[in-house]
Amino acid sequence: MAVLLPTIPTDVTVHLGAPNSSAENITVPFTDYIKNVASSEIFPTWPEASIRANVLAQISYTLNRVYTEYYRSRGYEFDITNDTRYDHAYTVNGEVFDTVSEIVDEIFNNYIKRTNAIEPLFAVFCDGIRTKCNGLSQWGTVDLANQGYSTIEILRYYYGDDIEIVMNAPLADNTESYPGTLIMLGSFGDDVRILKNQLNRIARNYPAIPKINNTTSIFDREMENSVKAFQQIFNLTVDGIVGKATWYKIKQIFTAVKRLSEITSEGLTIPEIDRVFKETVQLGDRGPEVETVQYYLAFLGYFYPQLPPIAINGFFDEETRDAVFTFESEYGLTVDGIVDANTFNEIERAYKDAVSQLPANYQSAIGEPYPGRFLVEGDRGENVETMQRYLSRIARSDDAIPDVTVDGVFGPQTKRAVIALQKQLGIEENGAIGPVEWIEIILRGNNL
Repeated sequence: MAVLLPTIPTDVTVHLGAPNSSAENITVPFTDYIKNVASSEIFPTWPEASIRANVLAQISYTLNRVYTEYYRSRGYEFDITNDTRYDHAYTVNGEVFDTVSEIVDEIFNNYIKRTNAIEPLFAVFCDGIRTKCNGLSQWGTVDLANQGYSTIEILRYYYGDDIEIVMNAPLADNTESYPGTLIMLGSFGDDVRILKNQLNRIARNYPAIPKINNTTSIFDREMENSVKAFQQIFNLTVDGIVGKATWYKIKQIFTAVKRLSEITSEGLTIPEIDRVFKETVQLGDRGPEVETVQYYLAFLGYFYPQLPPIAINGFFDEETRDAVFTFESEYGLTVDGIVDANTFNEIERAYKDAVSQLPANYQSAIGEPYPGRFLVEGDRGENVETMQRYLSRIARSDDAIPDVTVDGVFGPQTKRAVIALQKQLGIEENGAIGPVEWIEIILRGNNL
């Protein structure tokens, strides 16, 4: 299981004014930004423990803005402002003190958080003389350091005993969280499951949003209804589709109800952001992600003879790697034989383009082509009827698979049969038919 943990951005974009002003945006390296802020707000002659406590607070505050996409989720094209009514003091071309620079270079990839939370602490602070706040007092840290307090003791004095320092966080490009593709009925993956959890949390504050009982990784009709209610409340286009506007509004409201950008944050937990599906697959991997890639490439092989034939077995062997090599070369991708999100999206896009151009009643050697989206309860039509026909054939020889009526309506009966099949395959029992279920149902049915 992978968890979407905070990372240290290479750069940060600063708005040189209040959020809604027409001021300039500048992008600077993250370490340069922290050095500038620290040198603008504290003094190099302060005790080292005091300087470190202040720098960690500034790092954590900034990372909270970046991680929650606080401004970007509101439609702004920056990560943070230099208006001290909202954020840190940042001075363009400001002097950087050597002492501060050395400390930042040492601890720039450390931050503070609460013990049971994931997100960097929204480490509010003030100078403690001209302004007072519920967070860290900058001048107060000097007094505590002079009394012998260590860095962590200073931080816990102001933020509580449940504060801890995360060391050596990984570096990553500061890219937006929106995946770049519409998430809608029939979509599948970790983003879907995370959105379901976020919508359910938001629904506690906005009870007009119906609760999603089935928090699996499939975008089903329960989720569609929840998205529509959310869109209705927040004046978005009510289409049940999570595009960029809906994605960031969900993120914004989730951050607000969880108080993630407040010092009294409810805390972001691992179950709310965990990822159970592989983000990349490569030589030696096994599982449904591999089988999906193999299915798409095997199908494309009927139209592109340069793609070598591969078996659909869920094991990323050398033949699969060679097919990935070829696809990456043909589509101008990095030729490394690894299927990351970018390569998978291109493979899926090529598959859908091929399917959309097929003549009527086409059937390949591996059966009717997968329609390109998950079939879910409530769907109707020829694709549903095809699956029911195969499932009914399987049920006659496998008592563990309940029989279905072949009527083209994806109802509870069909869903039960799909769940029984998924249980046998050892994959998520969400009752929807994706590429893995599709090819398994066809292969089993054709072998009877």
